[in-house]
Amino acid sequence: MILDELPVSRKQAVSIVQAITAPQLALWTGAVAAGKTVASLIAFLIAVDLAPVSGLIVICGWTLQSIERNVLDPLQDERIFGDFAAQVHHTPGSSTAVIFGRVVHLIGASDSRAEARIRGSTIVLAYLDEVTIMPESFWIMMLSRLRTAGSRLLATTNPANPRHWLKEKFIDRAAEVGMRTWHFTLDDNPYLSPEFVARLKRQYTGLWYKRYILGLWIAADGVVYDMFDPERHVVDVLPVVKRWIGTGVDVGTVNPFAAEVLGLGIDRRLYIVAEWYWDSAKRMRQLTDVQYSAKLREFFASVRHPGSQLYGISPERLVVDPSAASFIRQVHNDRHLFDGGVNVMGADNAVLDGIRLVSSLLSTDRLRVHSSCTNLIDQKQSYSWDPAAAQRGEDKPKKENDHAVDAERYVTATTRSVWRNLIVPAEVPRNYEEGFGIPM
Repeated sequence: MILDELPVSRKQAVSIVQAITAPQLALWTGAVAAGKTVASLIAFLIAVDLAPVSGLIVICGWTLQSIERNVLDPLQDERIFGDFAAQVHHTPGSSTAVIFGRVVHLIGASDSRAEARIRGSTIVLAYLDEVTIMPESFWIMMLSRLRTAGSRLLATTNPANPRHWLKEKFIDRAAEVGMRTWHFTLDDNPYLSPEFVARLKRQYTGLWYKRYILGLWIAADGVVYDMFDPERHVVDVLPVVKRWIGTGVDVGTVNPFAAEVLGLGIDRRLYIVAEWYWDSAKRMRQLTDVQYSAKLREFFASVRHPGSQLYGISPERLVVDPSAASFIRQVHNDRHLFDGGVNVMGADNAVLDGIRLVSSLLSTDRLRVHSSCTNLIDQKQSYSWDPAAAQRGEDKPKKENDHAVDAERYVTATTRSVWRNLIVPAEVPRNYEEGFGIPM
């Protein structure tokens, strides 16, 4: 049996046994790095081996890429699963995998249309990664597909808003709906070193600390970037900039237009080096896409290289609010007018992921802002969670006074693959999960 050959804690072992012998629905929740992912994946391997031969086995996540990263990559890691890893076969990009000889279908569930991907199916085993970010409609459709004897669903999630549908309708009614749940904390993972725990705790503050370290279901409230400290994060003197990674742009006609330049310092930190901000209401003048494109070129020409008297920069990419299609087209048409050309692209606009990323960089002092970026500095101290959305079980910032922080988030999140291995190490594994002495 798999469980006999892998080192697990007592709490992990109990959850695994109960998951494959108790009710149809099993959910692991709690802090990051608490061992819940490893426990759930071991339970999933056992469940695959025991699953009825007739019916589909599925793994569901936000996207195919997240399924590969969070589920399949760990399952194929011999350091975690030993010889069992050889029983997991997957070609990157493929929508299926083979586990213990069974075909497993990989399904992204990022929006309400996802339910159509499983409608009409008979599913005997489902593994859902990070349920709280999935649409409720997908979850409900999934439950309706588990319609044969012996079918079951295994799922994991970090805590979210206490009024989230998963918490109110299922976790709080676990016995009534036939669900078994286990809540894990950092102390439940005996394979974490004290040094690792201390480093991990430094990654989070405020809301994220309460959810991801303490494992609490708590509402988003107050200032979004409550870890931002002008005394710590705002600098008057910039180091030499090794790379001009990009410029984030939040486009506005009636609303303000914000551009924030992200650079990599010689000290291996990220810096918002300069900003250009146009508030048409205050200036009593609206600009067109053509004019904004010209203003950006003038702005880039005016930026001074720190530590020298040289002026004029060519950011490696221009990362634009993805809804600003006409401005993106205008810059693309004007690309020959930009000194050194310009690589313009739509931004990664996953709001919560971007906020978490910026928050982590601030918490670990790997992102700083030059004092000339006054709009960004002001907005970081006032950008707040929407209490009305919290009452609906949603985490959303207020859509007010947010243009500079949006532009910063666009460029930081969209270029993470560029700077991730170049900045000062965070000293915490990328996925913030650790089991059996290794990160996962």
